[in-house]
Order: sequence, then structure tokens, then C-alpha cells
Amino acid sequence: MIGAPYITRNIPVFDVLSDEGAEKIEAQADRLLWEIGLEFREAPEILQIWKAAGAEVDGERVRFPKGMLREVLKTAPAQFTQHARNPARNVEVGGNNIIFAPVYGPPFVTDLDKGRRYGTIEDFRNFVKLAYMSPWLHHSGGTVCEPVDLPVNKRHFDMVYAHIKYSDKPFMGSVTAPERAEDSVNMARIVFGDDFVDQNCVMIQLINANSPLVFDATMLGALKVYASANQACIVSPFILAGAMSPVTVAGTLSQVLAEAMAGCALTQLIRPGAPVVFGAFVSSISMQSGAPTFGSPEGSLLLNGAAKLARRLGLPFRSGGSFTASKTPDAQSAQESAQTIAATVQAGVNFCLHAAGWLEGGLCSSYEKFVMDADQLAMMHVLAKGIDVSDEAMAMDAFQEVGPGGHFLGAAHTQRNFESAFYRSTIADNNSYEQWLADGQLDAATRANKIWKDMLAGYTGPELDPGIDEALVSFMEERKASFPDSNV
Repeated sequence: MIGAPYITRNIPVFDVLSDEGAEKIEAQADRLLWEIGLEFREAPEILQIWKAAGAEVDGERVRFPKGMLREVLKTAPAQFTQHARNPARNVEVGGNNIIFAPVYGPPFVTDLDKGRRYGTIEDFRNFVKLAYMSPWLHHSGGTVCEPVDLPVNKRHFDMVYAHIKYSDKPFMGSVTAPERAEDSVNMARIVFGDDFVDQNCVMIQLINANSPLVFDATMLGALKVYASANQACIVSPFILAGAMSPVTVAGTLSQVLAEAMAGCALTQLIRPGAPVVFGAFVSSISMQSGAPTFGSPEGSLLLNGAAKLARRLGLPFRSGGSFTASKTPDAQSAQESAQTIAATVQAGVNFCLHAAGWLEGGLCSSYEKFVMDADQLAMMHVLAKGIDVSDEAMAMDAFQEVGPGGHFLGAAHTQRNFESAFYRSTIADNNSYEQWLADGQLDAATRANKIWKDMLAGYTGPELDPGIDEALVSFMEERKASFPDSNV
């Protein structure tokens, strides 16, 4: 089933941060950037770029004069296209658009049959296939799980290839080392052509700050590779508030803004006009245990405030998802994820990573929760459309037909619209108690277990040009043979 390639929202942004509040946070970010600065570790070339641009460089510490980063960011596009292998799947990043991408990064996977275990390349391919088949996910994502059965220094080949082979939606590249980023770009060039890649965004990738106020050599190296190749970077401070930032929403937002502006501006110094996304991954922690918490009111406020700060910079914004700390697809996971995904849509997020499959604080990709989350994403598609006030939606003919005391079930208007009138959940059981008993007393996770199995059993992959496929396999085999396996 092919759905819309992305959501174009018809509802206003729900804004909880006043303009005066935003100005105060921006002023503090400027103070952080100048009075404290950021460290760019083991990256002498990056330090030289900053020095040449007018920043104050002292060892690995870089301080930025007020207004410098905003001036640099003027070359960054407010909206850009990420091209997919199938042009019908292209996504527009920014503006009033919302893009849902699956979970990213977990080393573990889980399902009701096999339980929790380390992810494999088979699991990776399965999640790519599920994302491809869901009409509610617009993007194939990146590290949908870690395939730990493959060498660390070579698994990126199989991961990028899986996104290309088993899906024709847009995808993400590897960021775990600069040379792996180069491999990702070269594989994209095989698929799209050298000139096309140079002039268009065909990959988007996640670059995390090592909060507080640090960028490390690995992330900086990947950022440089992708920005130089005109490929999009999502620069996201990764923050657990209370540990990696202050315990307050406003203090954390000033840090998010400082870190994101620095990383985003760096892409423009490397290649002016390169696509870049202001990102924010922020959660709170339990002040009793130190464990991350999700679905909290503070998390929603942080997400919403960061979205406004990104809009004021004129940059696309990434945040949100279907977050939970729960270890199983239960009521806690549903409640926490629903809180976050609703806040994501209402805040005006443009690129939503972790939209489906996230479990156990991001340590686990869950098959059942993947399809449960996708059901929620479908609801967000409906919500984002807003209220239809067309003549057909106003339903005056139905009132005229039914009149006082009647019912609308048999009305002509109802008959015309009943198939699309309300969203029909693929997971929820809305039958009677007696019917639920007769159907086996199944809970939502058990119903989801059958759905993902049926989806994979019915998977039919998109076509891939045999010549491109052969070139990709040849490239991977040659590169893999050129260096030994390693687990680092």
C-alpha cells in the first residue's frame, strides 16, 4: 500500500513558549556560546575552520561572538527535498511537513515469540521491510537495529544496502566513522549518479552533540563528509535533562539552542547551502534512580520549545517519536508513546525519528510495538488534516433527510462517506465483550504479533535495477576485502 509520501499539516502549531521567553532563551544561548563556548575534540581541521570564520579558538575550546552563528546560518535552506529511489516517495523536509521515520539505534530486538535478544541483519532487514510496507511511515530510517552478527567496521555496508534493496523510501547513512560515511555516499552515488548526488539531497543522517557542550571527532568527521557531499545532517544535542543539562526546561533549551546552532552553522562553513536540520533529543531523568523517563510533561515542553527556537532560526526541525521506558508493549508503553507522538505533531516537528518500534528507552526495537506505533501514526495523519468544512463535510443534506428524532445510519450522506468517515484502527478491539471472549481474549500486543508476521509473509519488494544492484554488491565486496574485520 502506498500512502502519502509525507504529511502536510493543516492544523496550527500549538505554541507554549512566548516570544519574550524565546528571546530570553536565545540571549542565554548567546552567553553560553561566548562566555563558556563548546569543545570540538580531536578535530584540528574543524578548529581551523572556526578560526578562519572569526570564532575565538583556545585549544579545543571555541567561543562564538554574538550573532556570528546566526549570520552563518543564513545560507541554510528553510526547506529541502530528500530524494528517494522512487521519486513518488520523495519527502519535503521543513515548512508545514511532517515525516515519520522508524526507531534508530537499538542493539536489542524483541518479539513475543523469541523474547529479547541481540539484533541481527535478518532483524534489520525485517524492520526495513515493515517500514516499507507501512503507508504511515514515510522514511526507511537508518540503524533500525544494530546487526551485531556482523563486524562493527563492516556492518554499515549491509545496513545501507538493505535500505536500498528492500525499500524505495528515503534512507539514512552511517555516521559511526568518517570512512563509513564516505562508503554511504559512494553507495548513494551508485544508485543516483555522481552529479545528482552532488546537486541533490539523497541521504539524511543523525549527528549528535556529546552534551554538554562537546562535539567529538567521530561525529565531526561524519558531519564534514556529508556536508561536503551536499547531504543533509540532522544536528541533534542528545540530552537527558538533569544529567547532561540543567534540571529546568528553560536552562536545557538554552543549551540545546547553543549546541544545535554551532553544529548546524559548521555545515554551512563546510559547504554553504548544504541542507541541515536543527535537531533535539531531550528527555528527563528520574531524580531517584537516574534512569531516563519518557512521556513526561517536561519532555513535551522541551520538544515544543525547541521547535519554536528552530522556527525562529528558519531551519527544519527534528524531534519527537514514540518514546517509552517500558520493557514490553504494555499500557505504559502506549501511554508514554501517545503523549510524545501527539506533542510531536502539535509542536510542528518536521522530521520525526523513532516514530515506530522504540522500546526500553531506545535499547530495544520491538516488532509488536512497531505495528502498534504505526497505528498511532495513522491517527496522526488524520489529526494533521484538521477539520474539513467543505459542503460535503457540512452534511446539510443529511440533516434535511433525517430531521428531528431520526438517525443517520441509513442516510445517503452516511452511505457515501462511511468507508472513510472515521479512522479504523488495525490494532484496537472495539467489539463486544462476548465477541472478544469468542476471539480468544487477545490483547493489543498479541494482535500486533499476528499483524507483523502477516506483513512480512506478504512482503513483495520494490524493483531495483539489476545493474545498480550488481554494482552495489561489487563495491561492498571489494571494500570489505580491503581491510580486516574489527569489532570497533
